[in-house]
Amino acid sequence: MPVYLVLALAVLAETIGTTALQASQQFTKPAASVVVVIAYAVSFYLLSFTLRTLPVGVVYALWSGLGIVLIACIGYLVFGQRLDLPAVIGLALIIAGIGTINLFSNATPH
Repeated sequence: MPVYLVLALAVLAETIGTTALQASQQFTKPAASVVVVIAYAVSFYLLSFTLRTLPVGVVYALWSGLGIVLIACIGYLVFGQRLDLPAVIGLALIIAGIGTINLFSNATPH
C-alpha cells in the first residue's frame, strides 16, 4: 500500500479519535470513549508503517498538521466552534507548510 495512503488513513483515524474525544465529554460517555482508544491505536499502528519510508520528523509534521486542519474544520462544522481570522491564517500556513514539505523537500519521495 502506498505510504501516503497509509499516512492518510492514520490521519483519518486520528481525526476520528479526536472527534470522539470531544464527544466523550471527558470520558464520561462509554461508547465515544471506546472509539477514542481504538481510533488512536489504529492511527499509531498505521503511523508506524510510514516510518519505514519517511523520516519521523516529516511523518509527524504531516500527521499532526493535517490532523490539526481537519479537527479545526470538524470543530467548526460539527461542534459550532468559531474560527477567527488569525486561526484561519494559521491553518492556511499549516497547509502551506505541508505543501512545501511535499513539493520541495528532498526528505520525501516525489
